[in-house]
Amino acid sequence: MPDIVERLTEAAHKGMTASVWAAEKPQAIAVHDAYGHRTFFEINAAANRLVRLLRSQGLKAGDAVALLCSNRAEFVEVLTATLRGGFRFTPVNWHLTADEVEYIINDCEAKALFADMRYPSGVAAKAPGVTVRIAIGGPTAEGFIDYAAAQAPFAADDINDPILGGAMLYTSGTTGRPKGVYRRASAVLVPGPGAPDDVQLCAGPAYHAAPLAFDVRSAMSQGNTLVFMDRWDSEGVLQTIARHRVTRAHMVPIMFQRLLALPAQVKAKYDISSLRYLIHGAAPCPPEVKRAMIDWVGPIIHEYYAGSEGGVGFLTTSEEWLAKPGTVGKLPAPDAIRIFSEDGVEVTTPHTDGTIYFKVSPVAPFEYFKDPAKTAAAHRDGYFTLGDVGHVDEDGYLFLTGRTAECIISGGVNIYPQEIDNEIIQHPAVEDSCAIGVPNDEWGEEVKVVVTLHPGHEPSDALAGEILAFARTRLAGYKAPRTLEFRPELPRSPAGKIQRGKVRAPYWAGRARQI
Repeated sequence: MPDIVERLTEAAHKGMTASVWAAEKPQAIAVHDAYGHRTFFEINAAANRLVRLLRSQGLKAGDAVALLCSNRAEFVEVLTATLRGGFRFTPVNWHLTADEVEYIINDCEAKALFADMRYPSGVAAKAPGVTVRIAIGGPTAEGFIDYAAAQAPFAADDINDPILGGAMLYTSGTTGRPKGVYRRASAVLVPGPGAPDDVQLCAGPAYHAAPLAFDVRSAMSQGNTLVFMDRWDSEGVLQTIARHRVTRAHMVPIMFQRLLALPAQVKAKYDISSLRYLIHGAAPCPPEVKRAMIDWVGPIIHEYYAGSEGGVGFLTTSEEWLAKPGTVGKLPAPDAIRIFSEDGVEVTTPHTDGTIYFKVSPVAPFEYFKDPAKTAAAHRDGYFTLGDVGHVDEDGYLFLTGRTAECIISGGVNIYPQEIDNEIIQHPAVEDSCAIGVPNDEWGEEVKVVVTLHPGHEPSDALAGEILAFARTRLAGYKAPRTLEFRPELPRSPAGKIQRGKVRAPYWAGRARQI
């Protein structure tokens, strides 16, 4: 009889790890959420029913399934079903507007949509390619069928023909619409050596790449309990860690800052000594914040560096970071990255900045879905770039110092400025617009828009407020600019492209790290 690791490894290649855990510990709690809990047996049974439901509706291996869902057990069940049914899973950001949600559902070519009824954007989305609509968590909207009722007629036993599915997440770019990060070959997540008593906290939105990987998929593959928080609540996080004896969590720097800002008496109320592994990434962490977190919880903090497109294993421990403040990790292999100067020459001298290129995965290389030009632009001789600028020191540690890509990172979330400009420019007083990220002590960056006006309009506080209010009606809340500045003109290149870096530069002057 193969041991559990061998069984899990074999099951992972078929998307069936949940089946192994359902057999090993059927009544153990797999997911805690705001509505109750699910056992491993229940998660596995629901996944089998959902595969049969989708197949009965004509879906085949390779077809896309879109999921717009809060942090709840149904998220895990749909994900688990797609992994064993051979489907392509696309989680949709529920913060987006109805138009943006509709774009992603249509662009990913979804044939099935699972939508949490608390988000009107999913109900409103027009998607002619979707043939089955399933409502999660409430009364069904027109055209939707209830989640429980839809799967009830189908058998719960393991399907006998599992096919490994995959995920296609959407990442923000610098121009145009976001693009799906697509892999023709599914990446297999082989379970790691997680401790049997680990309890994983998911405090961020599960649709995001990092919580999806580090929290949801990690817990499910290793047979650990996953504790979902419905939304961020700083004291609630400490309370949840203490109540469930959470051992592992993924966070972004803004979460650290909010936890540190809690009054000392609030922090002292909760025993969080169970926490033994805290990993962060997605956005730069101010050094003083990271030091304060290490002082508080101990040297259990790890930092990773990668993107939705992938990466090559950059991971740094608390001890390494304290010895090399600001590093995102040591080169895992001599050829893991290449760094190129602005004129295209490879940089080999320590401490010399350039654009960072990751080695392309030989197992599951990515492409931007239906966008060969964007794919080609990101690749170079077997390597690809996220647009970050940095250098390697004499000991092989990587440091990030800037960004060639124009995207704004606010609270760990990518925002692409061209989309903001496309809306601002529609205000009748605005002649030209340049959205940029400017420093924000809490969020890392916040959105600012710099505009020029049509003749006949004069700068004023009232007009600035009017334009900002106009933007808020047309953009998702987290994308809407917080401040506005008027200028007589904006710099553009001879080709007509706005020189966003020149507009951005004064706000970051004097800072060692400009991302």
